[in-house]
Amino acid sequence: MEYTIVLVLSYIIGSIPNGLLIGKLKGVDLREYGSKNIGATNAYRVMGPWPAFWVFLTDALKGVAGVFLGKLLVGSPLSLLAGGIAAMAGHNWSLFLGFKGGRGVATGLGVIAVLVPNVTVIVFFLWSVIVFTTRYVSLASVVAALLVPVSMWVLGENTEYFYFGIVAAAFVVIRHKANIQRLLQGNELKIKAGSHAGPPENKEKKQ
Repeated sequence: MEYTIVLVLSYIIGSIPNGLLIGKLKGVDLREYGSKNIGATNAYRVMGPWPAFWVFLTDALKGVAGVFLGKLLVGSPLSLLAGGIAAMAGHNWSLFLGFKGGRGVATGLGVIAVLVPNVTVIVFFLWSVIVFTTRYVSLASVVAALLVPVSMWVLGENTEYFYFGIVAAAFVVIRHKANIQRLLQGNELKIKAGSHAGPPENKEKKQ
């Protein structure tokens, strides 16, 4: 029963569409601008750095919350992972958005930040370098996600965490399938603040 509660509550928390809610506060529906995704990257393109920061932070906290629910209600390593995975699933397939959602990067980062902080530092550093040099957040996210289980294996983390890393990486890669196709075709969007801004900035809506 405790595991069921962890899964359900974590999924509901993960389903909270922070990007959509923060965008609404700015008078913008992120589903209508830029890449039409409610994650931090599109929030950055549409609304700028500060709204994007809050989207990223609150999405990451969903992953943190899932892990802590597992710890609070059950306490086993498996329950921590179950809460984290459920939060990521809620973010990716939100109950409140018709089972649509984001890419799971920030929420997944929140999960590994609690479970394996040393891996988080490595992955976030690599992500930052790739974004800075290429301006492709999708490329950085996919590479960083794939590095998670590799880093866990190299650093000798718990076997359960290693398997979680594989699952989390698969979540991210699957959710970035369209981005990967655009990268291969050379027409993926690069990150640039305000490049697809909505009504508050009086910019032209992306068609």
